[in-house]
Amino acid sequence: MSGEVAVRRFPTLTVSTPRVHVRPLRARDAGAVSAIFADKQTQRWLPFHRELGQIDGDAWCTEMAQERRDSGNGDHYGVVRREDERLVGCLWTKRTDWGGRVTEVSYAIAPEARGFGMAAEAVDAIAVALILEHGFQRLELRVAPGNTASRRVAEKAGFTYEGLLRNAGYVHSGRVDLEVWSLVAADLH
Repeated sequence: MSGEVAVRRFPTLTVSTPRVHVRPLRARDAGAVSAIFADKQTQRWLPFHRELGQIDGDAWCTEMAQERRDSGNGDHYGVVRREDERLVGCLWTKRTDWGGRVTEVSYAIAPEARGFGMAAEAVDAIAVALILEHGFQRLELRVAPGNTASRRVAEKAGFTYEGLLRNAGYVHSGRVDLEVWSLVAADLH
């Protein structure tokens, strides 16, 4: 052994529910992704420092997604509404721990698609696929206190509230505590 650690590539996922498809993002999704991330309500809760500026949809859909996949850290997905094949949201996995079979899921939904349960449906679908088809043991969501819409998504997707990580994250306005929500393999059996 040369002392190198083998990097696992994050699994390519495509899952469907009656209302949405969740699939890897493509270069042609860049415009819709940029619009989702440019929304003021979305920006309020994004876990990215304000200094980074606007998220570049082209980079998010191509090289950033490829880098995350190739590093084994996660992937970037599009949430596509089946009735009109319109991209209405983004999901991304990150902080993957292959030894523990754990990953974190984040999401952003376009304003016109909010309030219809699509985020919860997409998160649930990807969580079930990761656990049942790819052997993950735990998925986490981290929610800034005050982000009640995101808390509702966690609840509707079957995640369990575990507690508060003090001063553990950031949103555009600065440092925040983070609620931790989880779904574990035993929850699906």
